[in-house]
Amino acid sequence: MADIRILLNDRSVSELKPPHSGQYRARDTQLKGFHVVVGTRTKSFAVQGDLRKDGQRVASISVRIGDATAMSTREARAIAKSHLAQIAKGEHPEPRTANSRTSPARASLGIDFNGRRDATPQGVTLQQAWERYRDAHLVRKGRSAGTIEGYRDHIERLFKDWLDLPLKVLADDPSRVIARHDEITAEHGPYIANGSMRTLRAVYNHARKAHRHLPTDNPASAVDWNSEQRRSTAMGLNDLPQWFQQVAALPNPIRREFHLFSLLSGSRPTALMEAKPHHLDLRRRVLHIPRPKGGADRAFDIPLSRQMVLCLLRVMRFGRHLYPREATQWLFPAESDSGHLAEQKEARRVLAKWGNDLRQTFRTLATSAGVSEFDARLLMNHAIPGVNAGYISRHKLLEHHLRTQQQAISDTMFGSIGELTCKDQTVRSWLGPGAARRAIAASRIAA
Repeated sequence: MADIRILLNDRSVSELKPPHSGQYRARDTQLKGFHVVVGTRTKSFAVQGDLRKDGQRVASISVRIGDATAMSTREARAIAKSHLAQIAKGEHPEPRTANSRTSPARASLGIDFNGRRDATPQGVTLQQAWERYRDAHLVRKGRSAGTIEGYRDHIERLFKDWLDLPLKVLADDPSRVIARHDEITAEHGPYIANGSMRTLRAVYNHARKAHRHLPTDNPASAVDWNSEQRRSTAMGLNDLPQWFQQVAALPNPIRREFHLFSLLSGSRPTALMEAKPHHLDLRRRVLHIPRPKGGADRAFDIPLSRQMVLCLLRVMRFGRHLYPREATQWLFPAESDSGHLAEQKEARRVLAKWGNDLRQTFRTLATSAGVSEFDARLLMNHAIPGVNAGYISRHKLLEHHLRTQQQAISDTMFGSIGELTCKDQTVRSWLGPGAARRAIAASRIAA
C-alpha cells in the first residue's frame, strides 16, 4: 500500500486502516518527517530525517517514537519536534550507549528511545500526571476555576510530599495510599479524605491512558471509603423571617443582596460571584451563567422573578456608589484582588445560613411552592436523569414556564416573612420602597 499524507491527529490516526500485508506510512502535512508507520497489527509514531555533517548528507535515519494506540498525537508530535531538532544539529536522537540518559520529553512519557516502556522504576511522577490532567482535561474542557482549584488543593497540599514520586511506586504499594487516607480522615475529616482520593484516582486513570506500563489497579481503589451522608441544612418557611432580619442587619449592602439572590436563585455562590453586568438581560429577565460547575458546556440562563430583578437593581446601585471602578466589571463588586466578592462566609452567630445552605433551602421550598422536582432541577441547572433528558430544550421552557415557576418560589419565600417589610425597621430600610435610594443619599450626606 502506498504512503499517504494527512494531518495527523488522534482521530485521523485511529481511522488509519491496516494493510493486507507489509506496511505503509501516513506522513503529517504539518511537521515534515513526522509520520505513523501502519502495519497489519500495529501503528507506531516515528520521525525520519537526514543526518548531515559539514553540510553533507551522512545518512537518512528513522526513529520510532512509540505505540500510536498508547499515546496521544499531541505527545508524539512534541517528541518528534525534539528529535527533528537534534537531527538538524547532526545529532542522532537515539543514544547508542547503554548509560546514556533519556530526554526529558521521553522520560515524562516513561518510554525509551525505542518506544519501549522505560526499564527504570521511575516513569511519570504525580506532579507530571497532575499537570497533564489539569491542562489536557480540566482546562481544555472548560472546567471552572473553582473546580480546578479544588483539584489543585488536593494534589499540591494533601499530597505535597508525593509530587516527585512516580505513580508506579504508589500503584505497587497501595498501603501508602490507604495510610494517607487514614491520616487525612483524622486531620481534615472524612469528606475531604474521600474527595482527595477521588482526585488521585482521576489523575491516575488519566495518566494510564498514555503510560500503559502503569498497573491497571488504581491505588486509590484500595482505600476503605468513609461513609458520607448528605447534610441537610435547609431552612423551612418558618425559619425565613429570622433569616431576613439577620441579613437586613448586615452592614455591607453588597453582601446583603448577594445572600438574598443566592436564596432566590438557588445558584452556587462561586458562579454568582463571577457574574458580570453584561450577563444580565433585563429585557428578557435572565442572568446568564457562562461557566457554572461543569464548565462552559453547562452554561445556562437563570430566569428572574420580580424580587430577583429588584435585588439586582439594588446591588448595581450600591455597587456604582461604593465601588464605581469594580462595578463596571462585576455585578457583586468588592474591594478584593479580583474586584468581585470573593468570600461569602459569615459568622454563624451573625447569619445562620449562607452558601450551600441557601441552595438546599431553594430546593426544599420549591416543593412548598408547588414546583415539580423536574422543574426545580432545571432551575438549579442540575443534570436531568433518564433517556428523555436529551429531548428537553431548556431554552424553550425558559421564556414562560420556568420564569413562572421561579416567580412562584420567590412569592412563597417573601410570603413567609409576612409584614416584616412594614413592621420591622431594619427589614423596611432594606426592602421597603425607595430604601436603596434613601440609603445611598444618606451615605453621601454623611460623607
